[in-house]
Order: sequence, then structure tokens, then C-alpha cells
Amino acid sequence: MLYAFFDQAGALDRRAMAREVEAVVSSGSHGAAVMGLATEVNKLDTRERRTLLDMVAETLDGRLPLAVTVAEPSVAGQVAFARAAKDNGAQWIVLQPPPVRGASEAELVRFFGAVADGVDLPVAIQNAPAYIGVGLSIPAMVTLHRNHPNIALLKAEGPAVYLRRLIEETDGVFRVFNGRAGLELTDSLRAGCVGLIPGVDACDVESEIYALFQSGNADAADARFRRLLPLLTFLMEDVDTLLCYGKRLTARRLGLGDVHDRAPAMAPTPFGLSILDRLSRDLAPFPQAENETGGRA
Repeated sequence: MLYAFFDQAGALDRRAMAREVEAVVSSGSHGAAVMGLATEVNKLDTRERRTLLDMVAETLDGRLPLAVTVAEPSVAGQVAFARAAKDNGAQWIVLQPPPVRGASEAELVRFFGAVADGVDLPVAIQNAPAYIGVGLSIPAMVTLHRNHPNIALLKAEGPAVYLRRLIEETDGVFRVFNGRAGLELTDSLRAGCVGLIPGVDACDVESEIYALFQSGNADAADARFRRLLPLLTFLMEDVDTLLCYGKRLTARRLGLGDVHDRAPAMAPTPFGLSILDRLSRDLAPFPQAENETGGRA
């Protein structure tokens, strides 16, 4: 999941975003994703979301599959944004629930179903109540898939034990991804996840771990993961911590200058930065991107 980088004037930074996309392409990742919580989608207006989508799709230029989170607050808005994502080459979309904590589960099921019916793409539901404050039960997810078959994926952010139960109780009808910065990466795969959608900060190492696991070398994958886990645990204390320190780690590895936060945002502390430096000292810079202008490669 891409971070959103801003320039000193507070606008989206096209050059930084292009570098980030190139890093994902060169990292061994199997896809790119944008507009999730790490992209600070809640701080972007609709025009900025469309601009950022265009930036990312133009730089990516079809070299990896693109997943786009859709976070508009209405059915019509989500359908329109999902169609724009498809026009920009998205292979699938991830629907976030509208930011209404008092919405009933039945209302959420109707909302997601109406969006899915208006979109000619595979659809995932982001089920992350710990981070968004709104979520669905397992029976509700089963109902959604039964009534709207293009809802065939889940971005179900949670512990591996929960994901195993989710996959078992839905009879494997969903392709399930975990997020949470890659916490429990190898156990998420053991639980039946087809992949994870972490941040960019350590995506090259996480891709290496995934490849080791899928090649049958689970012991080596676990050993590499244990070395990375303290960093991921620090970053995923909560979403604000991830945005503060994960984005700074990504910027450092991209060779960017200062990170310009969009307020309100957690400010880094000298102690926090010292922890980040210690836990990430073995992460080398990403290869310098050849396509840093935002144009097609």
C-alpha cells in the first residue's frame, strides 16, 4: 500500500510518488495498491484522490496489477470512483465502509452490495474494525458473496487465528489478504491467506519472505521474518504511528528529503526516530528509480 507524499506547499508530490511506485516495481512485489489507510485517503478530497490515482497508474503503466481502495461516503461516489479506477487499469477494488459508526450491519451489506452491482470488477471488502471502527461479521460476508458474486476477495485485517476461522467458515470462497504492515506474515499464509498488503517501507524484504515460504522453505521464511518483526511491531502500534514512522522510513529508503505531513498528524520524536533507526538499520536504500518524473517508463 502506497504512502501519500506531499510537498512543502501541501500538494501531492508527483516526483516522490513516482519514486515510490518504482520502488514497489523493483521490490519483487506482486502488485501495487493505493488509497488505503496508509495513503491517508481520509485526508484527501475527491479531486486529490483522482489526481493521485492518475499519478500512480501513469507511473505504474501496467507493470504490476493495481488494487485501488474506494472510500467515498456514498454508493454513487464509490461506484464513480471504482469506475475511474478501472479506467486507470485497476484489476480489483477494495471497498471501505462509509464512516458511519452507527450504521447497522444490514445497512452495510446493502451499501456494499449496491456498489458491487454497479462495478464490473472483482471487489474486496476491507474488514478492519480495529482501525476503521466499522466491520462485518462472517455471516454477513457470506451473504454478500452469495448475493453479489463479484465480491470475491477480502482485505481482512486481523490476527492469523481469526483469519483461519474466517477462511474455514466461508468455505474458501474468498481470496483473503491480510494487512497490518505484514504482522504475522508467515502465519497469515499458513492460515490460508493468498497474500498480504503491507506498506512500502519493507515491501522488498516481505516479498523475499513470501517467496521463501511459497517455495517450500518455511523455516528460512520464518527466520527472515523474525529479524523483521520488531520493526513491524513498532510501526503497527496504530495507524498514526505507521503514518509517522513508516512514511519516514520509506522516504529514507527512497532517497527523499524531509517528509511534509498533512495535519493533523503525529509528530516524530527523537526517541521514536532512534527506535526506527535501530530497528531498520539493515534495510538498504531502494534502487534509484529510472522513472522519477511521473511519466510513462
